[in-house]
Order: sequence, then C-alpha cells, then structure tokens
Amino acid sequence: MISRFTCLFLLMVLTLSVIGCSKSIESMPHAPPPRSDAGKMPATQRPYTVLGKQYTPIATAHGFVQTGIASWYGKKFHGRKTANGEIYDMYAMTAAHKTLPMNSWVEVRNLDTNQKIRVRINDRGPFVTGRIIDLSYTGAKRINMLGPGTARVRVTALGAATAYSKTTHDPVSFKQLDYWKGNFTVQVGAFKIRANAQKFKEKLAKSYLNAHIVAHKDYRGTFYRVRIGRFSNLKDAERFSVTLKVDDGFGQAFAVAQ
Repeated sequence: MISRFTCLFLLMVLTLSVIGCSKSIESMPHAPPPRSDAGKMPATQRPYTVLGKQYTPIATAHGFVQTGIASWYGKKFHGRKTANGEIYDMYAMTAAHKTLPMNSWVEVRNLDTNQKIRVRINDRGPFVTGRIIDLSYTGAKRINMLGPGTARVRVTALGAATAYSKTTHDPVSFKQLDYWKGNFTVQVGAFKIRANAQKFKEKLAKSYLNAHIVAHKDYRGTFYRVRIGRFSNLKDAERFSVTLKVDDGFGQAFAVAQ
C-alpha cells in the first residue's frame, strides 16, 4: 500500500507541475505575439528573442539616427504576416527594423547615390549581422539598391504620420511616438487556473503593493496574469522588473502598460 506521506508528496509534485506549466504556456516559442492590453504600450514593444539573441524595442524614436548596411526582401515573404500583424506587401513603402517602434516612419538615404525614401516600419529584422534595416522591394528600387542587394544608408526617424499628400499619398507631417509615459505595472506570472493565480497574488500582496490579476483571452484560451506595482513611466517599471529578476528571483518579470 502507498503510505499517506507518499500520497501527499505525489499530490504536491502534481500541483507544482500544473503551476509551472501554467506559467510557461504563455511564453512558448513560435507563437504569434500576444495582443496588447488596453494602454499605450502594444505587444510589439515587448522584448523578443531571435536566434538566441534578445532585442528590446526602444520606447521613443525621438532623435534616432543610424548608419549602416540596408538590405531588402521580396517575393519569398510577399503575402506573409509581418511582426505587427499586417500582410507584407513587397510593393508598399515599408521596412523591417529590429528595435524602432512599429508604425514609425523613417527616412532612408543611400549614402552612395544620395537618393532617399520614406518608409514605415511594420516588421522586425534584419537578423543578419551588420545589417540595420530591411526595405521592401519598391523601397529598395527607389534608391537603386536592387542589383547590389545591399547599400550603405543613414536611417533617420521621423515619427508617426499625421497627414498625407493628396496627390502622392506620401506622409507630409509627423508626431513623435513615446511609450515612456503612461500607467505601468510589472507582470510576474500567468496561469491557466484562476485559483492558482489568486493564491499567487495573495502571497505577493504581503510584500508588494498593487498585487492584482488581469484576465486575458486569446486563441490559446484564458490566462490570469498576476501583476504588482504601479508606475507613471516605463523606465521606473522596467527598473523594478530588473530588481525582481535579479534580487527576488522572478525570472519572467516584465513591465506592461495598464
């Protein structure tokens, strides 16, 4: 017969396994990026990892200038989803960048020919060492870099478009995107079972302010996200998340918009 102690031990192991799985399901690789919660910071501003390297999108592109090698992508990706959920159109004036805020417009100048274009960031990449931006087919064509495949360029951030030309439909005025300001908190866990989230929240409430649960539903089902802290800017929330990771052992902690 199995002893009472053995039964209790097996029950404890099973419970911990369920909690562990519930917390890790949300960060499974190769899943589409999660939808953003209501707030200023969309899911595309979350850190992400490609080929073992982590990238952190910048919160504002104000004053951003970068010089390096541009490349372009075309038919192989035409019709596929981009990082912000749009369908890639190789004939549109768009581009991929590793860290600029999505929907930022940038000026790209070919440093060899002095030709320049304006493109909108709607994808992440390129993930080839030494390259800083991937242009659409049409964008690359307009600055004469289709043949060579790459070109030395200077990328200058312009911001989000606020008005367009009635004749050319090109953007003519811009405003700066800034994800530093707003209401932020820090997520430390996500559970499939609400009771587990509630127990975790109650435990955290003994040591941290504003411990709360936010329910989130997507194609995988409903998750109960446990969050702590309240901040008026993203920098403070990110500093707190780093402290939670380093000092308190919350390896999955990250700042989110309320």
